[in-house]
Amino acid sequence: MRSGSRTGTASFEAFLEGWLVRQQHYLDELLSARQHCHEIRDEDLKDLVCRILAHYQEYYEEKSIIAQRDVFLVFSPTWFTSFERTFLWIAGFKPGLAFRLISNSVDDLSEDQHQRMNRLMEKTKVEERALNHELAKIQESVAAPPLLEILGRGGRSINGEISEEDNVFAAWRSALESAVANADALRTNTAVKVVEILSPAQSVRFLAAVSELQLRIRSWGLQREAEAQE
Repeated sequence: MRSGSRTGTASFEAFLEGWLVRQQHYLDELLSARQHCHEIRDEDLKDLVCRILAHYQEYYEEKSIIAQRDVFLVFSPTWFTSFERTFLWIAGFKPGLAFRLISNSVDDLSEDQHQRMNRLMEKTKVEERALNHELAKIQESVAAPPLLEILGRGGRSINGEISEEDNVFAAWRSALESAVANADALRTNTAVKVVEILSPAQSVRFLAAVSELQLRIRSWGLQREAEAQE
């Protein structure tokens, strides 16, 4: 691993550690608000929802920085456990997971909300398929002889002819960066649009389910790794 990658990984791992601590605090707020939502003003619930969305936006901004430094890291992130990595789709959770969480956590959608949510779900599926196709094309390009030759030489030049910044390699890396950015944008936009459809109280239940799942998967992953070392 290049020194820049090591530095970037350490920096992101330090950020993630603090981010997850804040995530647990936000989950505690969400669970409290979920339990007492009938006693809390909509304006206060909206403020909590906005703070949660800003918290996730902070994560994606930091992730974007490290993806630009070394996009290969976000496809196999060392800061996640092997169990967490089994849930990754283009370096993150699949956007469509949001709709399954809504089904499990929000049982009082109006007819209008049902229709709007179904339209958003179908639109999200279309965009997911487009991104799958985009990634498949990128993966196919890896088998192209020019790129295999470059990778086989570790990106080093031969007689000054080819370097890591060779046009073919750079284009491939740029395509991967674009795929991650587009997938993250879909994840973010889907969450924002879901919240726009839900009421503040429903949004609190949805975001609590999201946070609970994320932290539970991490806890299970850490537990499995600890047991494997015993």
